[in-house]
Order: sequence, then structure tokens, then C-alpha cells
Amino acid sequence: MARHQAWMDSLKKRDGGQLSDDEIKAFIQAVKEKTIQDSQTGAMLMAIWLNGMVSAEIKALTREMMSSGEVMEWPDEWKNFMVDKHSTGGVGDKVSLVLAPALAACGCKVPMISGRGLAHTGGTLDKLESIPGFKVEQSREQVKR
Repeated sequence: MARHQAWMDSLKKRDGGQLSDDEIKAFIQAVKEKTIQDSQTGAMLMAIWLNGMVSAEIKALTREMMSSGEVMEWPDEWKNFMVDKHSTGGVGDKVSLVLAPALAACGCKVPMISGRGLAHTGGTLDKLESIPGFKVEQSREQVKR
């Protein structure tokens, strides 16, 4: 993404405009490939935070963020058993650390993605890593198993 284009897109959003799917795709690709300056990324995020996004922009942003990384696929026979419990870490992590194993014990598939180093409380991964012998790094095969 050309630096000028990234700046123009952030100005468009700052001024209340709606970003096109192609503009959102280019922004995410530039962030992923590190071809955009941090200040331009910050300007775009601030413009989004101040002005919000319409449903079409949110859908495009979500799709592009998902597609920017590895996307796992699950067997068809799991479709009625797949659940998600997203966590930002929060103070105490009172839900994820109990709910995910309970759901798994009931036959649900709970492929959790968690964060680390979130402020003073740490992320879910930080807490799990404090358990002796607990391994948070899993191969694709281990996650599917």
C-alpha cells in the first residue's frame, strides 16, 4: 500500500467517509506486510475509533483480518459441537479457565485463541503457563485432536 494512499484512506475515514472493501483489504495487507508506517496505522485506527464503522466495513475488516492469517478448517461432523469462548484476559480470567474444560468434557470442541501480556493481570496464556508442565504451544494436529 502506498504511503500516500494509506494517508488518504485515514483522512477519508477521519472525515466520516466509508471505506471500500478494497481500501480495508489494502490496509490490512499493509499492516501484515509492514509496508505502512506505525503513524499511518495509528491514524487509521484513531479515525475508526472516533467515527465508527458501518456494518459493511465491519464485515470487510473482520473478513480481511481472518484471512490475513492461518485459517483452520474442521471436520463436518464437528459442526454441531464447535463453540467459541473468546477472552481478552481480564482481571482474574474467571470464566475461560473453567468454562473451556467443562465444555470440552461435555463433548464440545473449544479451539481457544488467547492472548498474553495484557496489562497488569496478564493474559490467559500467561496464567496457563504458570501451571507446571502445561504447554500452550500446540501444533495444528494437536489442536485438531
